[in-house]
Amino acid sequence: MKVHVWAEDRPLPEAEAQMRRIYPNGVEGAIADCLREMEGVTVTASTMQDAMQGFDREILDRTDVLVYWSHKHWREVADEHVDYLQKRVLEGMGLIVLHSAHASKLFSRLMGTRTQSLRWRENDELQRYWIVSPAHPIAQGLSGEFFEIPMDETYGEYFEIPQPQQQLFLTWSAGGEVLRSGCCWTRGKGRIFYFQAGHETYPVYYQKEVRQVLKNAARWACQESPIRDFPTWAREATPLGTDTE
Repeated sequence: MKVHVWAEDRPLPEAEAQMRRIYPNGVEGAIADCLREMEGVTVTASTMQDAMQGFDREILDRTDVLVYWSHKHWREVADEHVDYLQKRVLEGMGLIVLHSAHASKLFSRLMGTRTQSLRWRENDELQRYWIVSPAHPIAQGLSGEFFEIPMDETYGEYFEIPQPQQQLFLTWSAGGEVLRSGCCWTRGKGRIFYFQAGHETYPVYYQKEVRQVLKNAARWACQESPIRDFPTWAREATPLGTDTE
């Protein structure tokens, strides 16, 4: 399985020192290190600072699962990259959308809604993740009815997403908000998982439960037979009304 981790790596000035202290190799580095603990997995990583904004076609053409983390600069991702990534998901590349990447052009397009819309506030509050689908593959290895993240950014409903095909987690924050925080969809042949956790100024991606979810999600999102492996006639249907003979 080939996994690629992409992140903005462009923190706001007021957050940069804390983020660099917590994630010296970037958020993408911490996530990539987590996934490298899995057997049979090759992990690469890039950021918006790299050539082509980090969306190297040669790498992504061979990627089974893309992990996507973004924050404030989602509007700057070129539409040509969004077009390409959408095509790859429809072909069968798995997509894991983390934290503020709910606002990304890619996620909004795949969902068909204004996914930027939810309640949020930056604080140091506890987040409790209730496991509402304990039998789902992404929830395997999590003990108990819930797990807690001691401090993270708070998100809350209403979150403008389509009805999840599978809902795994429901988060309650110490301030009283709730959020559908672990949700699954299929688009074309691609599996998509949104997971709320992971503001850049908190060490969330070092927590064992979060790392377990990331590993499980990568396995779940990986398709054994993506559409690119299908014969050409099954991938490129002749438009209606076209006579090819």
